[in-house]
Amino acid sequence: MIIRAWRGYATLEKPEDYPDHFRRNVVPELKGIDGFLGARLMRSQTLEGFEFLVHTRWRSMDAIRAFAGDDIERAVVEPEAVRALTHYDKRARHYVVVEDQD
Repeated sequence: MIIRAWRGYATLEKPEDYPDHFRRNVVPELKGIDGFLGARLMRSQTLEGFEFLVHTRWRSMDAIRAFAGDDIERAVVEPEAVRALTHYDKRARHYVVVEDQD
């Protein structure tokens, strides 16, 4: 399994804009991609606003490529997400899961 990690940031005045977009648009799109295994959206409040950390789980790099294209590290950020965020990572990071304990 591979984890794709990405972060975006929002103001204190817009704590739900990105999570709403994530639920309404991102998750349904991801569910249609073969090899997508799940997603987690996390939020941390800072003095300046909110940091969102997105972890998506994938079966393979080919599955990630089906989502992100040939440049798999390129962040995929839709216009609605751009409007919800003050700034965001332009690149995603990928981690091979070595061990996963529940």
